[in-house]
Amino acid sequence: MRVIYSEDHKLRDARTELHGGELVKPFEGPFRAEWIRAALKQKGFADEVAPTRYDLSVPLKLHDAGYLAFLETVWERWLSAGFTTEAIPISLPVRRSYHARPPHNIDGLIGYYANSVETSITEGTYQAALAAKDCAMTGADYLSKGNRFAFALCRPPGHHAGIDLFGGYCFLNNAAIAAQRLRDNGTKKVAILDVDFHHGNGTQDVTYERDDIFFASLHGEPDDAFPYFWGHKEETGKGRGEGFNANFPMLRNTAWPVYSEALEAALERISAFGAEALVLSLGVDTFEKDPISFFRLKTEDFLTMGARIAACGLPVLTVMEGGYGVHEIGDNVANVLIGLENGKA
Repeated sequence: MRVIYSEDHKLRDARTELHGGELVKPFEGPFRAEWIRAALKQKGFADEVAPTRYDLSVPLKLHDAGYLAFLETVWERWLSAGFTTEAIPISLPVRRSYHARPPHNIDGLIGYYANSVETSITEGTYQAALAAKDCAMTGADYLSKGNRFAFALCRPPGHHAGIDLFGGYCFLNNAAIAAQRLRDNGTKKVAILDVDFHHGNGTQDVTYERDDIFFASLHGEPDDAFPYFWGHKEETGKGRGEGFNANFPMLRNTAWPVYSEALEAALERISAFGAEALVLSLGVDTFEKDPISFFRLKTEDFLTMGARIAACGLPVLTVMEGGYGVHEIGDNVANVLIGLENGKA
């Protein structure tokens, strides 16, 4: 299993996150990638490479150009406006924002491009997001050369990043960018399977009107779980994309027996779609000890998950998403990859 990892993820090291009405130490930080990397090395995953650097031509097929320009310049503009803290949005367009357009003031512009307000923007955020995107694209190119498995250790994650929206610790949609790269390399049909506890609202946003990328998400019931306003069963795609989006929301305390049924249903939909490659948005925040989630998967369940996904017979690029605050995230990620490689639990 080739592992793609960039030291540049450390350039994003936020000090603050808005959680429960307080500014707290973020649940998403450099420690996550380092715990995962250490566990992979301990489990014998020795084939680690740095990513190739890519321009923005592929992200521009998914993300709004104005949004990408915002990400590139926001930190400098924030400092130039006289602010000395990390940037957190305070005003967002809401229902009945009839003439919402990008404000000139950077304080307002941050809110215009935000889909949630817990995620601060810091020095180094853009550079780390570029490196995560490069990891995903490097993995896509590796699969396109005929290899079966790769793991892009992306940080920051990406599945909450929409066409022109950041939030949920995400800035560029690494999984969707990888899927687009596979398409550009000649793969006709690509599926994205999101097993993160939180719905991949950004991935749904960028693929919702497409019939060449099938998106399936297994996640907490949106009435009770972030990002709340996306991920209902009735969201099935739009226009050309109708029928190519499948959501599998599940209730509090969901454990493996119920979760595995949803996984089987998602894989059946992917098979019926005729996918030629699979991008796995891997969040291990479905783990029973995760501090900001409410599923009850155990470490051994991730081994079974990887094996079942391998059984679909597709090349799989695994792209790192969530999993927070507990050392077991490393073992949980490693178990998915072991299951993929071995094809059995």
